[in-house]
Amino acid sequence: MAIRIKARGGESADQMMRRFKKLCEKEGLTKDIKRKEYFEKPSERRRRADRKAENRRMKSEV
Repeated sequence: MAIRIKARGGESADQMMRRFKKLCEKEGLTKDIKRKEYFEKPSERRRRADRKAENRRMKSEV
């Protein structure tokens, strides 16, 4: 998956970087990178998923 940003007329590098970061955030790349930054054991992954599901269930009950 490649994200390409073309410079718009009169757009500064800072504005392009801001647009690029927003696009990465929208695509979920930053979340994925942070998640894969450290190894997570399968048991930890299951535990985290269970906690997330429990939180969703609690919110739907309220």
